[in-house]
Amino acid sequence: MRSARLLLVTGIVTLLVAAGSAQQAQRGRGPQGPPDIAGQWSGTWSYFNPAQATAQPKELCKKLDATVVRNGETWVATFEGDCGRPYKYKISMDGRLVGGVVMFKGTVDLGAQDGGVFDWVGRATAGEFIGFYTSANATGFFDMKKVK
Repeated sequence: MRSARLLLVTGIVTLLVAAGSAQQAQRGRGPQGPPDIAGQWSGTWSYFNPAQATAQPKELCKKLDATVVRNGETWVATFEGDCGRPYKYKISMDGRLVGGVVMFKGTVDLGAQDGGVFDWVGRATAGEFIGFYTSANATGFFDMKKVK
């Protein structure tokens, strides 16, 4: 019984020392800056009708290209492609650093011809940019990789 208690106490002390070392190592790295998400991106986007939420997402004009630039504390993305006709949207994105990724949110009015008002959220690392959007008539997502 005494050896079991000693083993338990030794295990707890080991865990506490390891946790303290991990915290000290984290502090030694200093604050991390946001990942470099400026540049060229390419990927796909899909949508589905929220009234038919159980239906599989439809591929629609699946090619999507974007150029992202940083402008102070915001980012500006120019999305472009062809969906029966060429499109190009320049969108300001509010972003904040969370755990090594940039989390985005925004609202944009693309006009009546292109679906009206869209709300969206997304996240970007140095190599992947994912977003989810919704409007009055559609819900969907995009997934892009950084072009090297």
